[in-house]
Amino acid sequence: MNNIKNTTTLGIAGSTSLDGLGLALMETDGIDVYRQGPAFVIPYEEELLEQIRSVLGKRADSPEHAAEIRRAETVFTEFAAAAVKDFVREEGVSPDILGFAGHTICHRPSEHYTHQIGDGRRLAELTGIKTAARFRSADILAGGQGAPFAPVYYEALTAKMRRPLAVIDVGGTSEVVWFGTSGEMKAFVSGPGNAVINDWVMKHGGMHMDYNGKLAITGKVNEQIVASMMRHKFFAQYPPKAADRTIFNEKLEHLEGLSLEDGAATVTAFIAEAVAYSLLLYLPEIPGKLIVCGGGAKNPTLVRFLRQRLPDIGISTAAEEGFDVNALEAQAFAYLAVRRLYHLPATFPSTTGVAEPMVCGQVSETE
Repeated sequence: MNNIKNTTTLGIAGSTSLDGLGLALMETDGIDVYRQGPAFVIPYEEELLEQIRSVLGKRADSPEHAAEIRRAETVFTEFAAAAVKDFVREEGVSPDILGFAGHTICHRPSEHYTHQIGDGRRLAELTGIKTAARFRSADILAGGQGAPFAPVYYEALTAKMRRPLAVIDVGGTSEVVWFGTSGEMKAFVSGPGNAVINDWVMKHGGMHMDYNGKLAITGKVNEQIVASMMRHKFFAQYPPKAADRTIFNEKLEHLEGLSLEDGAATVTAFIAEAVAYSLLLYLPEIPGKLIVCGGGAKNPTLVRFLRQRLPDIGISTAAEEGFDVNALEAQAFAYLAVRRLYHLPATFPSTTGVAEPMVCGQVSETE
């Protein structure tokens, strides 16, 4: 094992809610975070966005989809490489390692399958920087859920905060991360995230997302439909558990007949209800504080719905806590790359259900 030391790392993560590609610089030894550097989200070019959309939910081991997914992966990796080279040049930095999360297109833990487009070896070749990638594969193959992957980073980020504490990471799906008063950690996917909002407004409004929750705030929530959507079998599964961003799409048919605004409001309330239900049912101890992260933290309507459904818990956003909401996912994989470098575990029985703490990620060296 290499001697653990402070390391400069750059995380690269594609948002499951299709916001864009996040990059974040960090100095860490994989245990403590010493400095957060600059961070950016680069919106996807329209052609790349459509290529990603076209392969969502498809398996790379399927002969009919393999070539299409390889093409999307090539374009995505080249886009990431160009972004890294621009970042390094403009910021004048020299990362020791890249943490490449890729972009999840299909995640089916019940089938022991996950796939993220993003070729770590090719990224290392194009940038000349050692790269850690394919983080989820080892966990899935060892019987884990392959998600959530950020809990160990959130543990470091919130180390000085009072417990019990929960973090809700609302991306394509929503992830609950809980820290108990005695140092316990528990995490699981609570249910739908931004993907269901994005898919609704794309289908009925031709929009990529409900920017700042502006559609939802003008609509009316149909609570009867929310109750119907909550009858999804996923909510009865005991954690640890994870899910693909697409599994809740079947419930979107309940929204048909609603206006664009009422549908946006109702599906946003669905996310909040799933979080509240999971928080109250599956956590050993109710947290005193809940921090909303991910793209959902930029949706004031979703945050308001969470506060309405969880009135006894103090709810704040990542920005209100001084965190960079646009950087957290990329920061998490910057941190995880260093943990991989020093053979420190990324997932645990209490976060993904893997049998024992698991070192995750494949490292590609440069020539």
